[in-house]
Amino acid sequence: MARVRRSVASAVGIAGIVAGTLSYAGPVQAAQARPAPVPCPASVGDRATCYSGQDSNGAYYAIAVPKKWNGSLVVHAHGGPDLGDGSDPERSVSDLDRWSVMVSEGYAWAGSSYRRGGYGTRMAAADTENLRRLFVDDFGKPERTYVHGQSWGGNVAAKVVETYGKESNGPYDGALLTSGVLGGGSRGYDYRVDLRVVYQYYCRNLPRPSEPQYPLWQGLRPGSTLTTTGLRARLQECTGFASAPQERTAPQQRNLDDILAVTRIPERTLESHLRFSVFTFRDIVHSRLGDRNPFGNRGVWYSGSHDDTALNAGVERFSATPDARRDLSYDSDLTGSVSLPVLTMHAIDDPTAFVEHEAAYRATVDGAHRGKNLVQTFTKEREHSELSNAEYADSIAALDSWVRTGSKPTPRSVASSCATFDRVYGTGCFYDSGFHPKPYASHVRPRPGGLTWPVMTSAQERAWSRIDGVGIAP
Repeated sequence: MARVRRSVASAVGIAGIVAGTLSYAGPVQAAQARPAPVPCPASVGDRATCYSGQDSNGAYYAIAVPKKWNGSLVVHAHGGPDLGDGSDPERSVSDLDRWSVMVSEGYAWAGSSYRRGGYGTRMAAADTENLRRLFVDDFGKPERTYVHGQSWGGNVAAKVVETYGKESNGPYDGALLTSGVLGGGSRGYDYRVDLRVVYQYYCRNLPRPSEPQYPLWQGLRPGSTLTTTGLRARLQECTGFASAPQERTAPQQRNLDDILAVTRIPERTLESHLRFSVFTFRDIVHSRLGDRNPFGNRGVWYSGSHDDTALNAGVERFSATPDARRDLSYDSDLTGSVSLPVLTMHAIDDPTAFVEHEAAYRATVDGAHRGKNLVQTFTKEREHSELSNAEYADSIAALDSWVRTGSKPTPRSVASSCATFDRVYGTGCFYDSGFHPKPYASHVRPRPGGLTWPVMTSAQERAWSRIDGVGIAP
């Protein structure tokens, strides 16, 4: 394993961006033992041999090699981000259980838990690439290697493609991005910025008037002991969201109606979006950006409430600090520079990563003149995290065929081949091959006078890439 440790250490150091300065911090030096055999999750059973371990940066991982291996590898990038302090040894095992469909289809599977919780797209991409190298060192080079990202992991996997898949003979052959957060961090969370300020305008309890005040772009003040349970209680207090409509007070129902109408967030995921705008924003701002603000809402006109004039006069306003926005952009925004086949799948009624993220990604890839390398598919489902296993199996097969034959699939051809897999999995095929998402700005309120997309030019991206680091502070 020494060869892998040396190559990874030289290729992926860490640049900590703190208070506007870059400071180098070397990778965590944890023992990188060979992957150890472990029992497979029940969903995998005896169809594969499973392994786990911890890499040189401290990231736990899980690997499964089918007994009837087709010779190809799927490297998985998980979503989130989780907010624990360190790497979670159980996360990659649960991901293997969740994505056992890939093993059932004959692919070896490898997933990293990442070296720590919290935000950091380039960090997660580096840990994903490190695991691929580790796999090659122990099991040999696969015939083909695919990276798969789900949710925020879609952003991570797309960053893997742009960072490590640029060479014509690079280590990756294709990418599958499912339910991906593909708008990038510099604008991909604007609707959660809007939720944060609109919620506070109506509810006045985060913070309460009696509590220490702080700017809402922080998500939550440093040192706060608020828990997810406490947040849920405050949301319930203000909106009665967890109660039946007939059990809500008139002010609660009015608050709920206004918040949902203005932010365009589905009621069923209101709590999860609010959690992100509180706890993950706190992580981004305080832990990763040295208390600098990457978010802004100045100039946004909010509409759909019972009194838009009062709302716009009273909602908190702020502007992003340019260097903080730049650093978040470098870490998570995408350039569209993809040189290998990329297939995406997204539910049209995804309540978490709105389908318009796909429109943002299409515009970015087309803007880089790489549209020939992208095929996007859409389904009529209403979920974010769990779409049909038949569709996942169909998607990886379509990507594999594209790579092997050079024949680019179409949304219609992917949809038509799904029935074959549904006979195995029985979970249904729900493709809408004629669907095209509306522009990103049709769902997420644009920032007037904001930076154009993509935020960084290719020259700036190349300059940043020469820095020995993996994005925002580790």
